[in-house]
Amino acid sequence: MLPSLRSGYRALVFGAGGGIGGALAAALEADARCAGVAGLSRRDGFELEDEASVAAAAARFAEGEFDVLLDATGALRIDGYGPEKALREIDPAGMARQFAVNAIGPALILKHFVPLLPRGRRSLFATLSARVGSIGDNRLGGWISYRAAKAALNQILRTAAVEVARRRPEAVLAALHPGTVATPLSEPFAGTRDRLDPADAARRLLVVLDGLPAERSGCFVAYDGRPIEW
Repeated sequence: MLPSLRSGYRALVFGAGGGIGGALAAALEADARCAGVAGLSRRDGFELEDEASVAAAAARFAEGEFDVLLDATGALRIDGYGPEKALREIDPAGMARQFAVNAIGPALILKHFVPLLPRGRRSLFATLSARVGSIGDNRLGGWISYRAAKAALNQILRTAAVEVARRRPEAVLAALHPGTVATPLSEPFAGTRDRLDPADAARRLLVVLDGLPAERSGCFVAYDGRPIEW
């Protein structure tokens, strides 16, 4: 599944209890070259918005290394607050929650788990972003808080990649757009659009991630391998 990594690689999936996260974990577990897959989610007591929880989770794994870190966390509707259709619908508390879950949470994962990536060999870190987080590609408007939070996530990932490259030059960090996947997250907003099966989406994302060279660390890429403008 990830032939660019050493045989016996180890992986950790954040949000493993979700549709895409679960599919990513299953795909890695089915790879004979993978020595083990760990998963973190709320059902394990992992609270993305609580730095103490994120730090405690990292401490549990501190004795080992992970060749692959996959952040499949994120939410579109939070506490009943969904994507806005107009400026008048902006709610400060709802916007803050969008940033907490979709930008700050992944930043905390980077902060506490990047030290678990190896220094002397290739490694992979991916976070699930969204095409609607692209500023240059925004032609429809709406979804202000979610778009802004995902745009912030992209900047966080891009900036982290610059720093990580100084000590882990073979590491690849990427923001990945999974497409519209058949999960509860997308169900209310999919309309008549075709949706990818989670297992198919996971396979495509892993293929794309595996094919990225270290020189492209910090990129924003879709599930079909095509780059997305910032």
